[in-house]
Amino acid sequence: MNSTNSGIHATSPVLVDRHHDDRRYPQGVAFMDGQYLPMSEAKISVLDWGFLHSDATYDTVHVWNGRFFRLEKHLDRFLRGTKRLRMEVPYCSDQIAAILANCVALSGLRAAYVEMICTRGSSPTFSRDPRQAQNRFVAFAVPYGAVASDEQLRRGLHVAISETVRIPPQSVDPQIKNYHWLDLVKGLFEAFDMGAETAVVLDTNGFVAEGPGFNIFLVKDGEIATPAFGVLPGITRQTVFDLSEELGLSAVARNIGREALGDADEVFITSTAGGIMPVTRIDDGLIADGTVGPVTRRLTDLYWAKHQDPAWSTAVVYR
Repeated sequence: MNSTNSGIHATSPVLVDRHHDDRRYPQGVAFMDGQYLPMSEAKISVLDWGFLHSDATYDTVHVWNGRFFRLEKHLDRFLRGTKRLRMEVPYCSDQIAAILANCVALSGLRAAYVEMICTRGSSPTFSRDPRQAQNRFVAFAVPYGAVASDEQLRRGLHVAISETVRIPPQSVDPQIKNYHWLDLVKGLFEAFDMGAETAVVLDTNGFVAEGPGFNIFLVKDGEIATPAFGVLPGITRQTVFDLSEELGLSAVARNIGREALGDADEVFITSTAGGIMPVTRIDDGLIADGTVGPVTRRLTDLYWAKHQDPAWSTAVVYR
């Protein structure tokens, strides 16, 4: 994209008053082609392979009360993904962190959903050879949004188990965060048809996999378990393992049959977009007594407490 007069040029960290939130760009700020732009001006070419072929990887980190949560882990996963997809990002981890912080600071957002993206880009000659494409890095910060609403967090989500099978890892590596969502969207429509609020899909062996943008956990007889095969190793998923260890709880990754979800003592989902979110209904049945369980509450309370811990979070510098 060519530079425009409305672009926000910045070559060094941008500082914004931490006591003043003027929300100069309340809908968010994007970084493209070395320039900061209002979100309304952030655009990519229709010839970009990211658009034409879903040939892209990304990662998302959130900001809460002016602090990034587990930023380093998100950056590491993003750069691992670009390397495995043979993409080149023109910035190192520290530079990307500074770009993300600038997007947040320029937007004035204290709670933000922050994304970094690398697309295959496009070829100047419209070649079908991916080696000739010019890779593209984009980042943005927009107002924070969650998978579950406040009301759903209070009462717990209603999830349906879809018959849709997740793309097998032999075809698309789930450890690389991607935009291949047609299976997940199909599962969502099936869930909506069943009167549910979101869906989980199955893996190629018929076990529970994951949902659109989240991992799923169950609690049974004091053990916390999550699917092991064909799923994205989510940062919030890993955080549950870390928190469980701190709380002295047992957490494992293993195969989970669909019946096990309905028989669980508790069920919850995890995502950067919402954290740890309770599930109290699977298909047509309640989980236990249909209320948010004590393990889910303990994990959730500790999860949000960690957002102010410097060992787990990084402050955005506002001036």
